[in-house]
Amino acid sequence: MNFTRWSARLPGTQRRTAARTDAGEAHSPGAAGSVPAARGEFERHGERKGRRDGAGAGSGDAKDGTPTDVPALEELAVRDVLDGLPALVALVYGPDHRVAYVNDAYTDAFGPRGAGTTAAESCPELVELGLMPLMDQVLRSGKPRTVKSRKVQSAAFGTAHALANGSGTVPRDGSYTVTCTPVDTSGSGGVLIFAADVTDHAEAAERLRSSERRLRETAVALQRSLLPQELEQPDDLRVAATYQPGGTDAAVGGDWYDVITLGAGRTALVIGDVMGRGVRAAAVMGQLRTAVRAYARLDLPPHEVLQLLDGLAAEIDASQIATCVYAVHDPNEGRLVYASAGHLPILVRAEDGTVARAADPTGPPLGTGGWIHTSGTIDLAPGSTAVLYTDGLVERRSEDIDEGVASLERALAGAKGSPQVVCDRLIRAMGVTAEHDDDVAVLVLQHPARTGQAAELFHNAALDLLGGIEAAPRARAFATGVLSSWRFPVELRDLGVLATSELVANSLQHGTPPMRLRLRRTDRRLIIEVTDGDDHLPLRRHAEPADEAGRGISIVATIASSWGSRRTPGGGKAVWCEFALPH
Repeated sequence: MNFTRWSARLPGTQRRTAARTDAGEAHSPGAAGSVPAARGEFERHGERKGRRDGAGAGSGDAKDGTPTDVPALEELAVRDVLDGLPALVALVYGPDHRVAYVNDAYTDAFGPRGAGTTAAESCPELVELGLMPLMDQVLRSGKPRTVKSRKVQSAAFGTAHALANGSGTVPRDGSYTVTCTPVDTSGSGGVLIFAADVTDHAEAAERLRSSERRLRETAVALQRSLLPQELEQPDDLRVAATYQPGGTDAAVGGDWYDVITLGAGRTALVIGDVMGRGVRAAAVMGQLRTAVRAYARLDLPPHEVLQLLDGLAAEIDASQIATCVYAVHDPNEGRLVYASAGHLPILVRAEDGTVARAADPTGPPLGTGGWIHTSGTIDLAPGSTAVLYTDGLVERRSEDIDEGVASLERALAGAKGSPQVVCDRLIRAMGVTAEHDDDVAVLVLQHPARTGQAAELFHNAALDLLGGIEAAPRARAFATGVLSSWRFPVELRDLGVLATSELVANSLQHGTPPMRLRLRRTDRRLIIEVTDGDDHLPLRRHAEPADEAGRGISIVATIASSWGSRRTPGGGKAVWCEFALPH
């Protein structure tokens, strides 16, 4: 095909030619419309231009400063221009896209292509780039189309060419941004294919994506390692939790949850969210979770735990803010006592399917400082299910977060089954997938309604102590009768009576009324607890041989599986001990 015949049809060529002045044409090295005979002539033009530029404005210029040796545009053969381009250029014509021309860069990348052959047969690289349907669209619409950064196996198509020309160099795989432009080739529709090599850019982008993937995998691994590997299972609750990181385009956040047994049948439940992303958020989360477990061992009220966490969060990183809910379940009270630092409300589903929402947060997020947190309560009767969750479960860009919480309430109302089943159903109902744009943590706890033989394994008994010298004998007699009715082995019954005697004696000596003895059995342990009106907590100390007192707590600590004490709401304290039941 004669490329000089369509050289003047390039966009803008005719307008620029018509705009050229006669004076400019007079200074052109060739007559108007003449074409250099070969590429060498075109190169000589370039060499003269380089010499002129190096010599200064006076050399080879007209008096008015117009260059005298710049070739006119109509003198440039299109083939010479395209052959010198570093980009890959090919021209195909007709409905079956027969090859008319490929430039040197194209040949270097994919090898020579025979003129007149169809692109589908001789240009497999165009097929791999997915250009065949695109060229059909260009022919039909007459409009150019562009595809960005398509990868092609250059080596597969360039090997034969490399061996044939003796270079021994096989082209590397490449990525190309390709533009297909319609052209008129002697009345036959054609497509000019222009492919810019963006391999370096594509490889750099892939290295960046790989780095981001590794960083995300590190953050996910750190996040998962800082979460509890196995949840503690309290006697009176059934608990399950789920953590799901966000999709590949979402950075890992600082969501966490925990279940902490406090002793005397009480359980602390925690869920929180550090308002950051990546490894740093996960690291802050790990520090807060560790601190929560440490503060929980002090058996403080929920609002005091959050008060301590608030100060710690500011010390860890003043720029990191976290939300958190800390709740305590006491099986003797049938409710959750909680404190919320800017977190979403706890939801509780009753046995009949109705859902209650806890009150608004009792304080601002952790790390803000200057706020006195308070505690609230929500009922958790037998047969109830409570859900603690992070904002990734309910927050959507297209709707208000209150609508998300309402959707979760509706999903919880119909969610039945074990805690793990409820977790999975809520995740599905809220549309959380592997590509979710935020990480999600869900903690579900159930207070089962036990009947039949299961109910026989859980009992409570309590006695109010009025004080005086008869209080200790009454307590021992009460404990003996109750433990015998619960059919404990003689050895365990005797140890329980001894512990009861020592705890009551300690309360009578160091406490104030009102005093109360409580015995509780579960399927796994016996719990003995004595409360009184004095808020001074007992300490275990070493008693000297001549001391007549001070051995009560040491005796209890020696014979029991565990013991502890805590201050009770409204003043006073509770001292307790536990005995593990034989299997």
